[in-house]
Amino acid sequence: MGFIFSKQMPFQLTILGSSGALPAYGRYPSSQYLNVQKHHILIDCGEGIQTQLKRYSIPTQKIDKVFISHLHGDHYLGLMGLLFSMHLQRRTNDLHIYSQPGLDEIITLQLKYSRSALHYKLIFHAIPPGKSVCLYEDDVLTVHSIPLQHKVPCTGFLFREKEKPKRIDKATFPKNILLAHIAQLKLGKDVVDEQGELLYKNEDYTLPPRPSHSFAYCSDTAYDESIVPQIKDVDLLYHEATFMEEHEDKAAATFHSTTIQAAKIANMAHVKCLLIGHYSARYKVLDPLREEAATLFKNTKLAIEGETLDIIKL
Repeated sequence: MGFIFSKQMPFQLTILGSSGALPAYGRYPSSQYLNVQKHHILIDCGEGIQTQLKRYSIPTQKIDKVFISHLHGDHYLGLMGLLFSMHLQRRTNDLHIYSQPGLDEIITLQLKYSRSALHYKLIFHAIPPGKSVCLYEDDVLTVHSIPLQHKVPCTGFLFREKEKPKRIDKATFPKNILLAHIAQLKLGKDVVDEQGELLYKNEDYTLPPRPSHSFAYCSDTAYDESIVPQIKDVDLLYHEATFMEEHEDKAAATFHSTTIQAAKIANMAHVKCLLIGHYSARYKVLDPLREEAATLFKNTKLAIEGETLDIIKL
């Protein structure tokens, strides 16, 4: 019997939009694409999203979940066009949309007055404001909301893989083993026969599971240390950094964060890597933002459109 050993499943983030409220210098409003263990997830959906999806060869029809952080236009105004395009391309699979209450009304009203009926089903999931809840869970992934501080109800998202199955040890892998026995070994169980006699002792044929990974997306927010316990030790933290530190007063007035504030959160949470974005249109050149954040948190990266971060390899 031939057996194909399982490969490492992807956990990759592609930046589709990195600008703040206004498109600037070729940068589009907020949007990211997360590919994790056969889940194809769109996080925020600013204007121009369809252009970006095509430009970076994202499999649009595979997107099965959309998470919208809040109902400011630069985070969701690209959604309606995307929904219609999916319809025109004869999508039939359900699409799950997670957002603050009200987005369902916005979409339903536009469908009503355009006299449109989509070929597929939209399933809306309202995010309870002000508290962390589990928004999605299956055998491999959980998604929790992260309450943020902004002018309107706003939430971030924590994507975390569950513990993975044990791996079969190729060096000791027995010939002619049944698939059912392989499944038991990967679950960490010993394999016994009908009489209860030991056939395969788990520790003799398995290796520890591959590491599980995590990504926290913290969209528009004022500086808020209360999120630190929830995002502690994540592999990748995206935290908005709309302004450099010299404009801390503007950040406070608009409920946004500075580069240094994002770096402080990353330090307190002991994250592996910090990704900053949501840049103000005042900044044409972005390197100074990264450099300023890196004075406090060395492993800081810029959200650059078209770039894909392999979270497994960070």
